[in-house]
Amino acid sequence: MSNQQSALFHNTVYYVAVFIVVIASGISLPIGIGSNQPQITRAQQQQQQQLQANQTFSSVEEQQQLLEGISFQIDNVTFSHHMASVNGIQMHYVIGGQGDPVVLLHGWPQSWYEWRHIMPALAKNYTVIAPDLRGFGDSSKPTTGYDGDTTAEDINQLVSQLGFSKIFLVAHDVGVQTAYSYAATHPNNVTKAVFMEFPFPGFLPPEFGQGPWWFAFHQVPNLPEALVEGNEREYISWFFKGLAYNPSAITEEDIDVYASQHSAPGAMRAGFEYYRAFPVDAERNRESSMNKITMPVLVLGGDIYPALGGDFPGNLALSSRQALAANVTGVTVPLSGHWIPGEQPEFVIDQLFNFFGNSTTNDGTN
Repeated sequence: MSNQQSALFHNTVYYVAVFIVVIASGISLPIGIGSNQPQITRAQQQQQQQLQANQTFSSVEEQQQLLEGISFQIDNVTFSHHMASVNGIQMHYVIGGQGDPVVLLHGWPQSWYEWRHIMPALAKNYTVIAPDLRGFGDSSKPTTGYDGDTTAEDINQLVSQLGFSKIFLVAHDVGVQTAYSYAATHPNNVTKAVFMEFPFPGFLPPEFGQGPWWFAFHQVPNLPEALVEGNEREYISWFFKGLAYNPSAITEEDIDVYASQHSAPGAMRAGFEYYRAFPVDAERNRESSMNKITMPVLVLGGDIYPALGGDFPGNLALSSRQALAANVTGVTVPLSGHWIPGEQPEFVIDQLFNFFGNSTTNDGTN
């Protein structure tokens, strides 16, 4: 570690420790939150209550068995919960709709629930598959396997089990690394890909520097878990509010859902492991960049990030992606921060339908 990297590391740990003390003490941070909170449907509320009830069961296996096949509705469109054994783990996923498959991969610190505003519209024309990546939501939380290649194999096995050979692929945040690794490893399986808000390890744009403070903090072994334990909601809430152009787009009820998931044993550690895999991902990304993926790629980037000082220059995700993909289109999402699917869902829906167009995967349903 160079002297500059060492100084960055120690400064990051110091400021983060202060940050944790602040949120643990209940001191208000200078980031506002709106009062406009859309109502969650009765079916979603019942679903959340059912998932919370699962915590009283004595084993993860019993919880997973209880989830299997539960149906619920979002905007009068029916979806169902399922578990799949893939790559040595149990992966939870939600599925609904009919037609060509669209796989939605969430980011940190979220789950399939991130896509709830997008899924009903897509399900009218596509089979929507929204998994919890390993370590998140109701999927297994193993101690290893959070690099892009391993998590991509999780998705590959899930897609294969569902009987699909070609998919449309949509991803956000750390889910983008999984999606890119999948597309690079199985290029014939992805018709088109959409990536949101992720500067790639190994190809961070110059204006991004070494990344925000949490990139370094989350990579420190064991420390983040120890400092955040008991304050999971306060910690992730800061990110939802600070990285949103419109904080009210992520409601307190939404944060409750994610906080409940991240309060499960091993959940925060698992999320941090995605960041700890960055060095491995960076090496693999540099290797795969020698043969850029060729399927059409749409890159959606946010516009304004209060926690990073407001308007950030350029589309960070686009400049990073151009090193890895040959056919890229970039769009900056107006009036949105980092949480694009939640902040501007109608814009995202329009972009997806326009981008997918009349293309077909020529694939049957399972």
